[in-house]
Amino acid sequence: MLVLSRHRDESIMIGDDVVVTIVDIRGDKVRLGIQAPTEIPVHRQEVYEAIQREKNPNSQATSAKSTA
Repeated sequence: MLVLSRHRDESIMIGDDVVVTIVDIRGDKVRLGIQAPTEIPVHRQEVYEAIQREKNPNSQATSAKSTA
């Protein structure tokens, strides 16, 4: 996993089309602003996993936290 440090109002680029900006930092919470083309879905992990469970009700959604 790549770990980057950023301050409020600073951004990182993912590829040529996705910009992630630190909008706010309060205590242990960070608010992110994400600019991405509409064809790239952007979800919180728990929402993504729920979508995957609905698509494939007979299989478990693979978690990013699973061990290798």
